[in-house]
Amino acid sequence: MSSLAGKCVLITGSTQGLGLAAARRFAASGCHLMLNGLADASAVTALRSDIEDTRRVRTLFDDADLRDPAQIERMTAAALETFGAIDILVNNAVVRHTAPVDQFTTGDWDTAIAVNLSAAFHTIRAALPAMKRRRWGRIINVSSIYGLRGAPNRVGYVTTKTALIGLTRAVALETAGLGITCNAICPGTSETPVHDTSVRDLMAEDGLSREDAVRRVLAGKQPSGRLVSPDAVAALMVFLCGEDAADITGTALPIDGGWAAS
Repeated sequence: MSSLAGKCVLITGSTQGLGLAAARRFAASGCHLMLNGLADASAVTALRSDIEDTRRVRTLFDDADLRDPAQIERMTAAALETFGAIDILVNNAVVRHTAPVDQFTTGDWDTAIAVNLSAAFHTIRAALPAMKRRRWGRIINVSSIYGLRGAPNRVGYVTTKTALIGLTRAVALETAGLGITCNAICPGTSETPVHDTSVRDLMAEDGLSREDAVRRVLAGKQPSGRLVSPDAVAALMVFLCGEDAADITGTALPIDGGWAAS
C-alpha cells in the first residue's frame, strides 16, 4: 500500500487539466481529496463518483472563488473538519490574461494576483498548523516555465508564477526540520485544454496535422517538440510527497522538455 494512503490532499483548480490529473494520481495512491474548481454540478458529481468508486477514497468538492479569502477559509475549514488535516496541499489554480503592460487592465492584474498568488498564501497559512502538529506535510506550488523565464504580453502570469517560487522558498525555510516540505514545479507547455485549443486552432486554420501543429506551437520554446503529459506532471507531484523526496524542499523543478536549459 502507498505510504500516502489515507492522507488528505487539497488541490485547487482540480476539475480539469493538471489539477484533475493530480487528483486522479493522488487518489490512485489512496489519498482522500478536497477538489476545487469551475464545473457544473453534474460534472462534479460524475467526477467524484468515478474517483470514489474506482479508488475507494473519499472526496469533497468546494467551488470556492479563490479571489475571496473568506471562501478559501471556508474550503480549508471543511477539509480540516472532515479529514483532520490537509496533509498535502497543491496550489494549482490559475488564470491567464494576455496583453501588453500598458494595455493590461487593473482588473485582470488584481485577479491574477489573487488567484495565482494570494490564494496559495491563504491555503498554506490555513494548512500549516495541522502539518506542524503532525510533523508531516507536503506543499506543492504549481509555477510554470514562465516562473523561470520571461515572456512578452503576459505580465500577470509571469509575475505571479515567479512570485510563487519566492513563496515556496520562504515557506520551505520556515518549515525545514519539521517534516514539512514545500516545492514548486515548473511545467512547460502541457497537454491541457488551454493548449489543446491552440493546437486545434492551428490545425483548422492551416490544415496541419496534429503533430505539425504541436511542433509549431512549441517552436523556439520546448526542445523536446512534444507537449508535456499532465500525468507525468502529476507523477512528479506524487513523488515529491513520498519519503524518497523528504529532503527535497525549497526547489523549483522544471518539467518542460528542456525549455529552461535552452
